[in-house]
Amino acid sequence: MARMTTELTPARRYRGAEAEERRAQRRVQLIAAAVQVYGERGYQNATVKAVCEAAGLTERYFYESFANSEALLLASFQTVTHRLLHTLALAGEGAGGDGQQRALAMLRAYFGALQREPRSARVFLVEIRGVSKLVDGALADSLDEFGALLAHALLPPGRKLDPLLGAGVAGGVVHIALRWITHGYAPDVEEVARTALQLALVLAHEPD
Repeated sequence: MARMTTELTPARRYRGAEAEERRAQRRVQLIAAAVQVYGERGYQNATVKAVCEAAGLTERYFYESFANSEALLLASFQTVTHRLLHTLALAGEGAGGDGQQRALAMLRAYFGALQREPRSARVFLVEIRGVSKLVDGALADSLDEFGALLAHALLPPGRKLDPLLGAGVAGGVVHIALRWITHGYAPDVEEVARTALQLALVLAHEPD
């Protein structure tokens, strides 16, 4: 009698990996479609069906990756945020010079990205607000990360960031961005970045 074994054959392992890759790719498609649909219609006016149609997938595949629309919104926001913060970090690292120059480079990159990708900007700035406590928590985390990036450029080594101040400065920059977008991206990126820098410099002030 042949001995039983639970070890997967190479062919079965390959098929399993291939299936996981396809599932991951479908998830990426759904997130990209959500950014597009939410950016055009708004989250509250978007349906699962609309997102699936934009992704070229059936609703069956939506529920393979996401429990509901809120879970997709959260994943979309986290994807947009990760990409944006990575762009800012690279801009600061490549700027050289002193802390103000690095922070200004980050802010140029921030406003430039919002202008280039208005759908992503809407997800990042508008659609994420007030959906649920979980989603609000993700927004708060993103403000903390944004403030920490600016503080890393502006604070001298060894000086700790006040997390409330960091979140407040980041939130202020976000409000500048919202007003800037409402006014048709005027003034230009350079001017709005320098305006936002004046707020960010609060982080470098010595505490009393």
